[in-house]
Amino acid sequence: MSYVLSSPSATRRTGLIGIVVGLHIGLFALLILTKTALPQIVEAPLIVDLIEAMPLPQASRVKPSPVVTPPVPQKKESTPPQKAPQPVLETTASAEPAASHAPVVAAEAKPSVPSSAGGNSMTGDLPLVQARFDADYLKNPAPVYPSMSRRLGEEGKTILRVHVLLDGSADQVDIKTSSGSLRLDESAQRTVRTWKFVPAKRGGTPVESWVLVPITFRLEQ
Repeated sequence: MSYVLSSPSATRRTGLIGIVVGLHIGLFALLILTKTALPQIVEAPLIVDLIEAMPLPQASRVKPSPVVTPPVPQKKESTPPQKAPQPVLETTASAEPAASHAPVVAAEAKPSVPSSAGGNSMTGDLPLVQARFDADYLKNPAPVYPSMSRRLGEEGKTILRVHVLLDGSADQVDIKTSSGSLRLDESAQRTVRTWKFVPAKRGGTPVESWVLVPITFRLEQ
C-alpha cells in the first residue's frame, strides 16, 4: 500500500485560491442583490408648454356724452288774470220817497211851524232830496258773487228796499224784487246792510227815508 504525500506549500496555495474564488462569488452575489434591491430612478422628460399671454383688453374709450343744450323756454304772453265777475250796481231811478212805500216817518211828521204871517209851514213845502248810496267817498263794497252761483251760471237782478237813518246807516234791508236765486239775494242783502248812505234831506235837514238799491248779477262772457 502506497501513500502520496503532498507538500505543505501546495495545500496552502489551493486554500488561497478557494478563498479568492469565494470572495469573487460573494462580491458577484452582492452586486446582483444590490441591483435588485435598489429601485431604478427613471428621469421623466421635462415638458414645457409655452402659453401665449392673452392680450390685455384695451380700455374702452368712453365717448363723451354730447352736450345737450336745454331749449330756451319761449316766453308766453302773460294773459291778465280774469277778474271774478262783480255785481253791477244800478243807480238810475233808485231813490224812493218814504211816503210812496211806507208811512211817513217821524222825521217828516213834525208839526208845521206857523210863520210870522200866520201862513202854512214852510218846511212841508220844501223839496225832498233823496238818500244816496253811489257817492265815491262812501266806498261801499260790491256784493260778493257766490261761487256756487258762478258755477251754475246764475244771473239776475235784486232790488232792495233800504230804510236809511239820519246818520246814513241802514237799519232795515228788505228784498223788494228777487233775482230768482236765493244765493244772489242773500249776498246782496248781507252786503248792503253794511253800507253807508247819504241821508235824505229836506231843506238841508237830514230826514229818514226809504231808498231802492238795484243790484244786477251778471256773468261776463
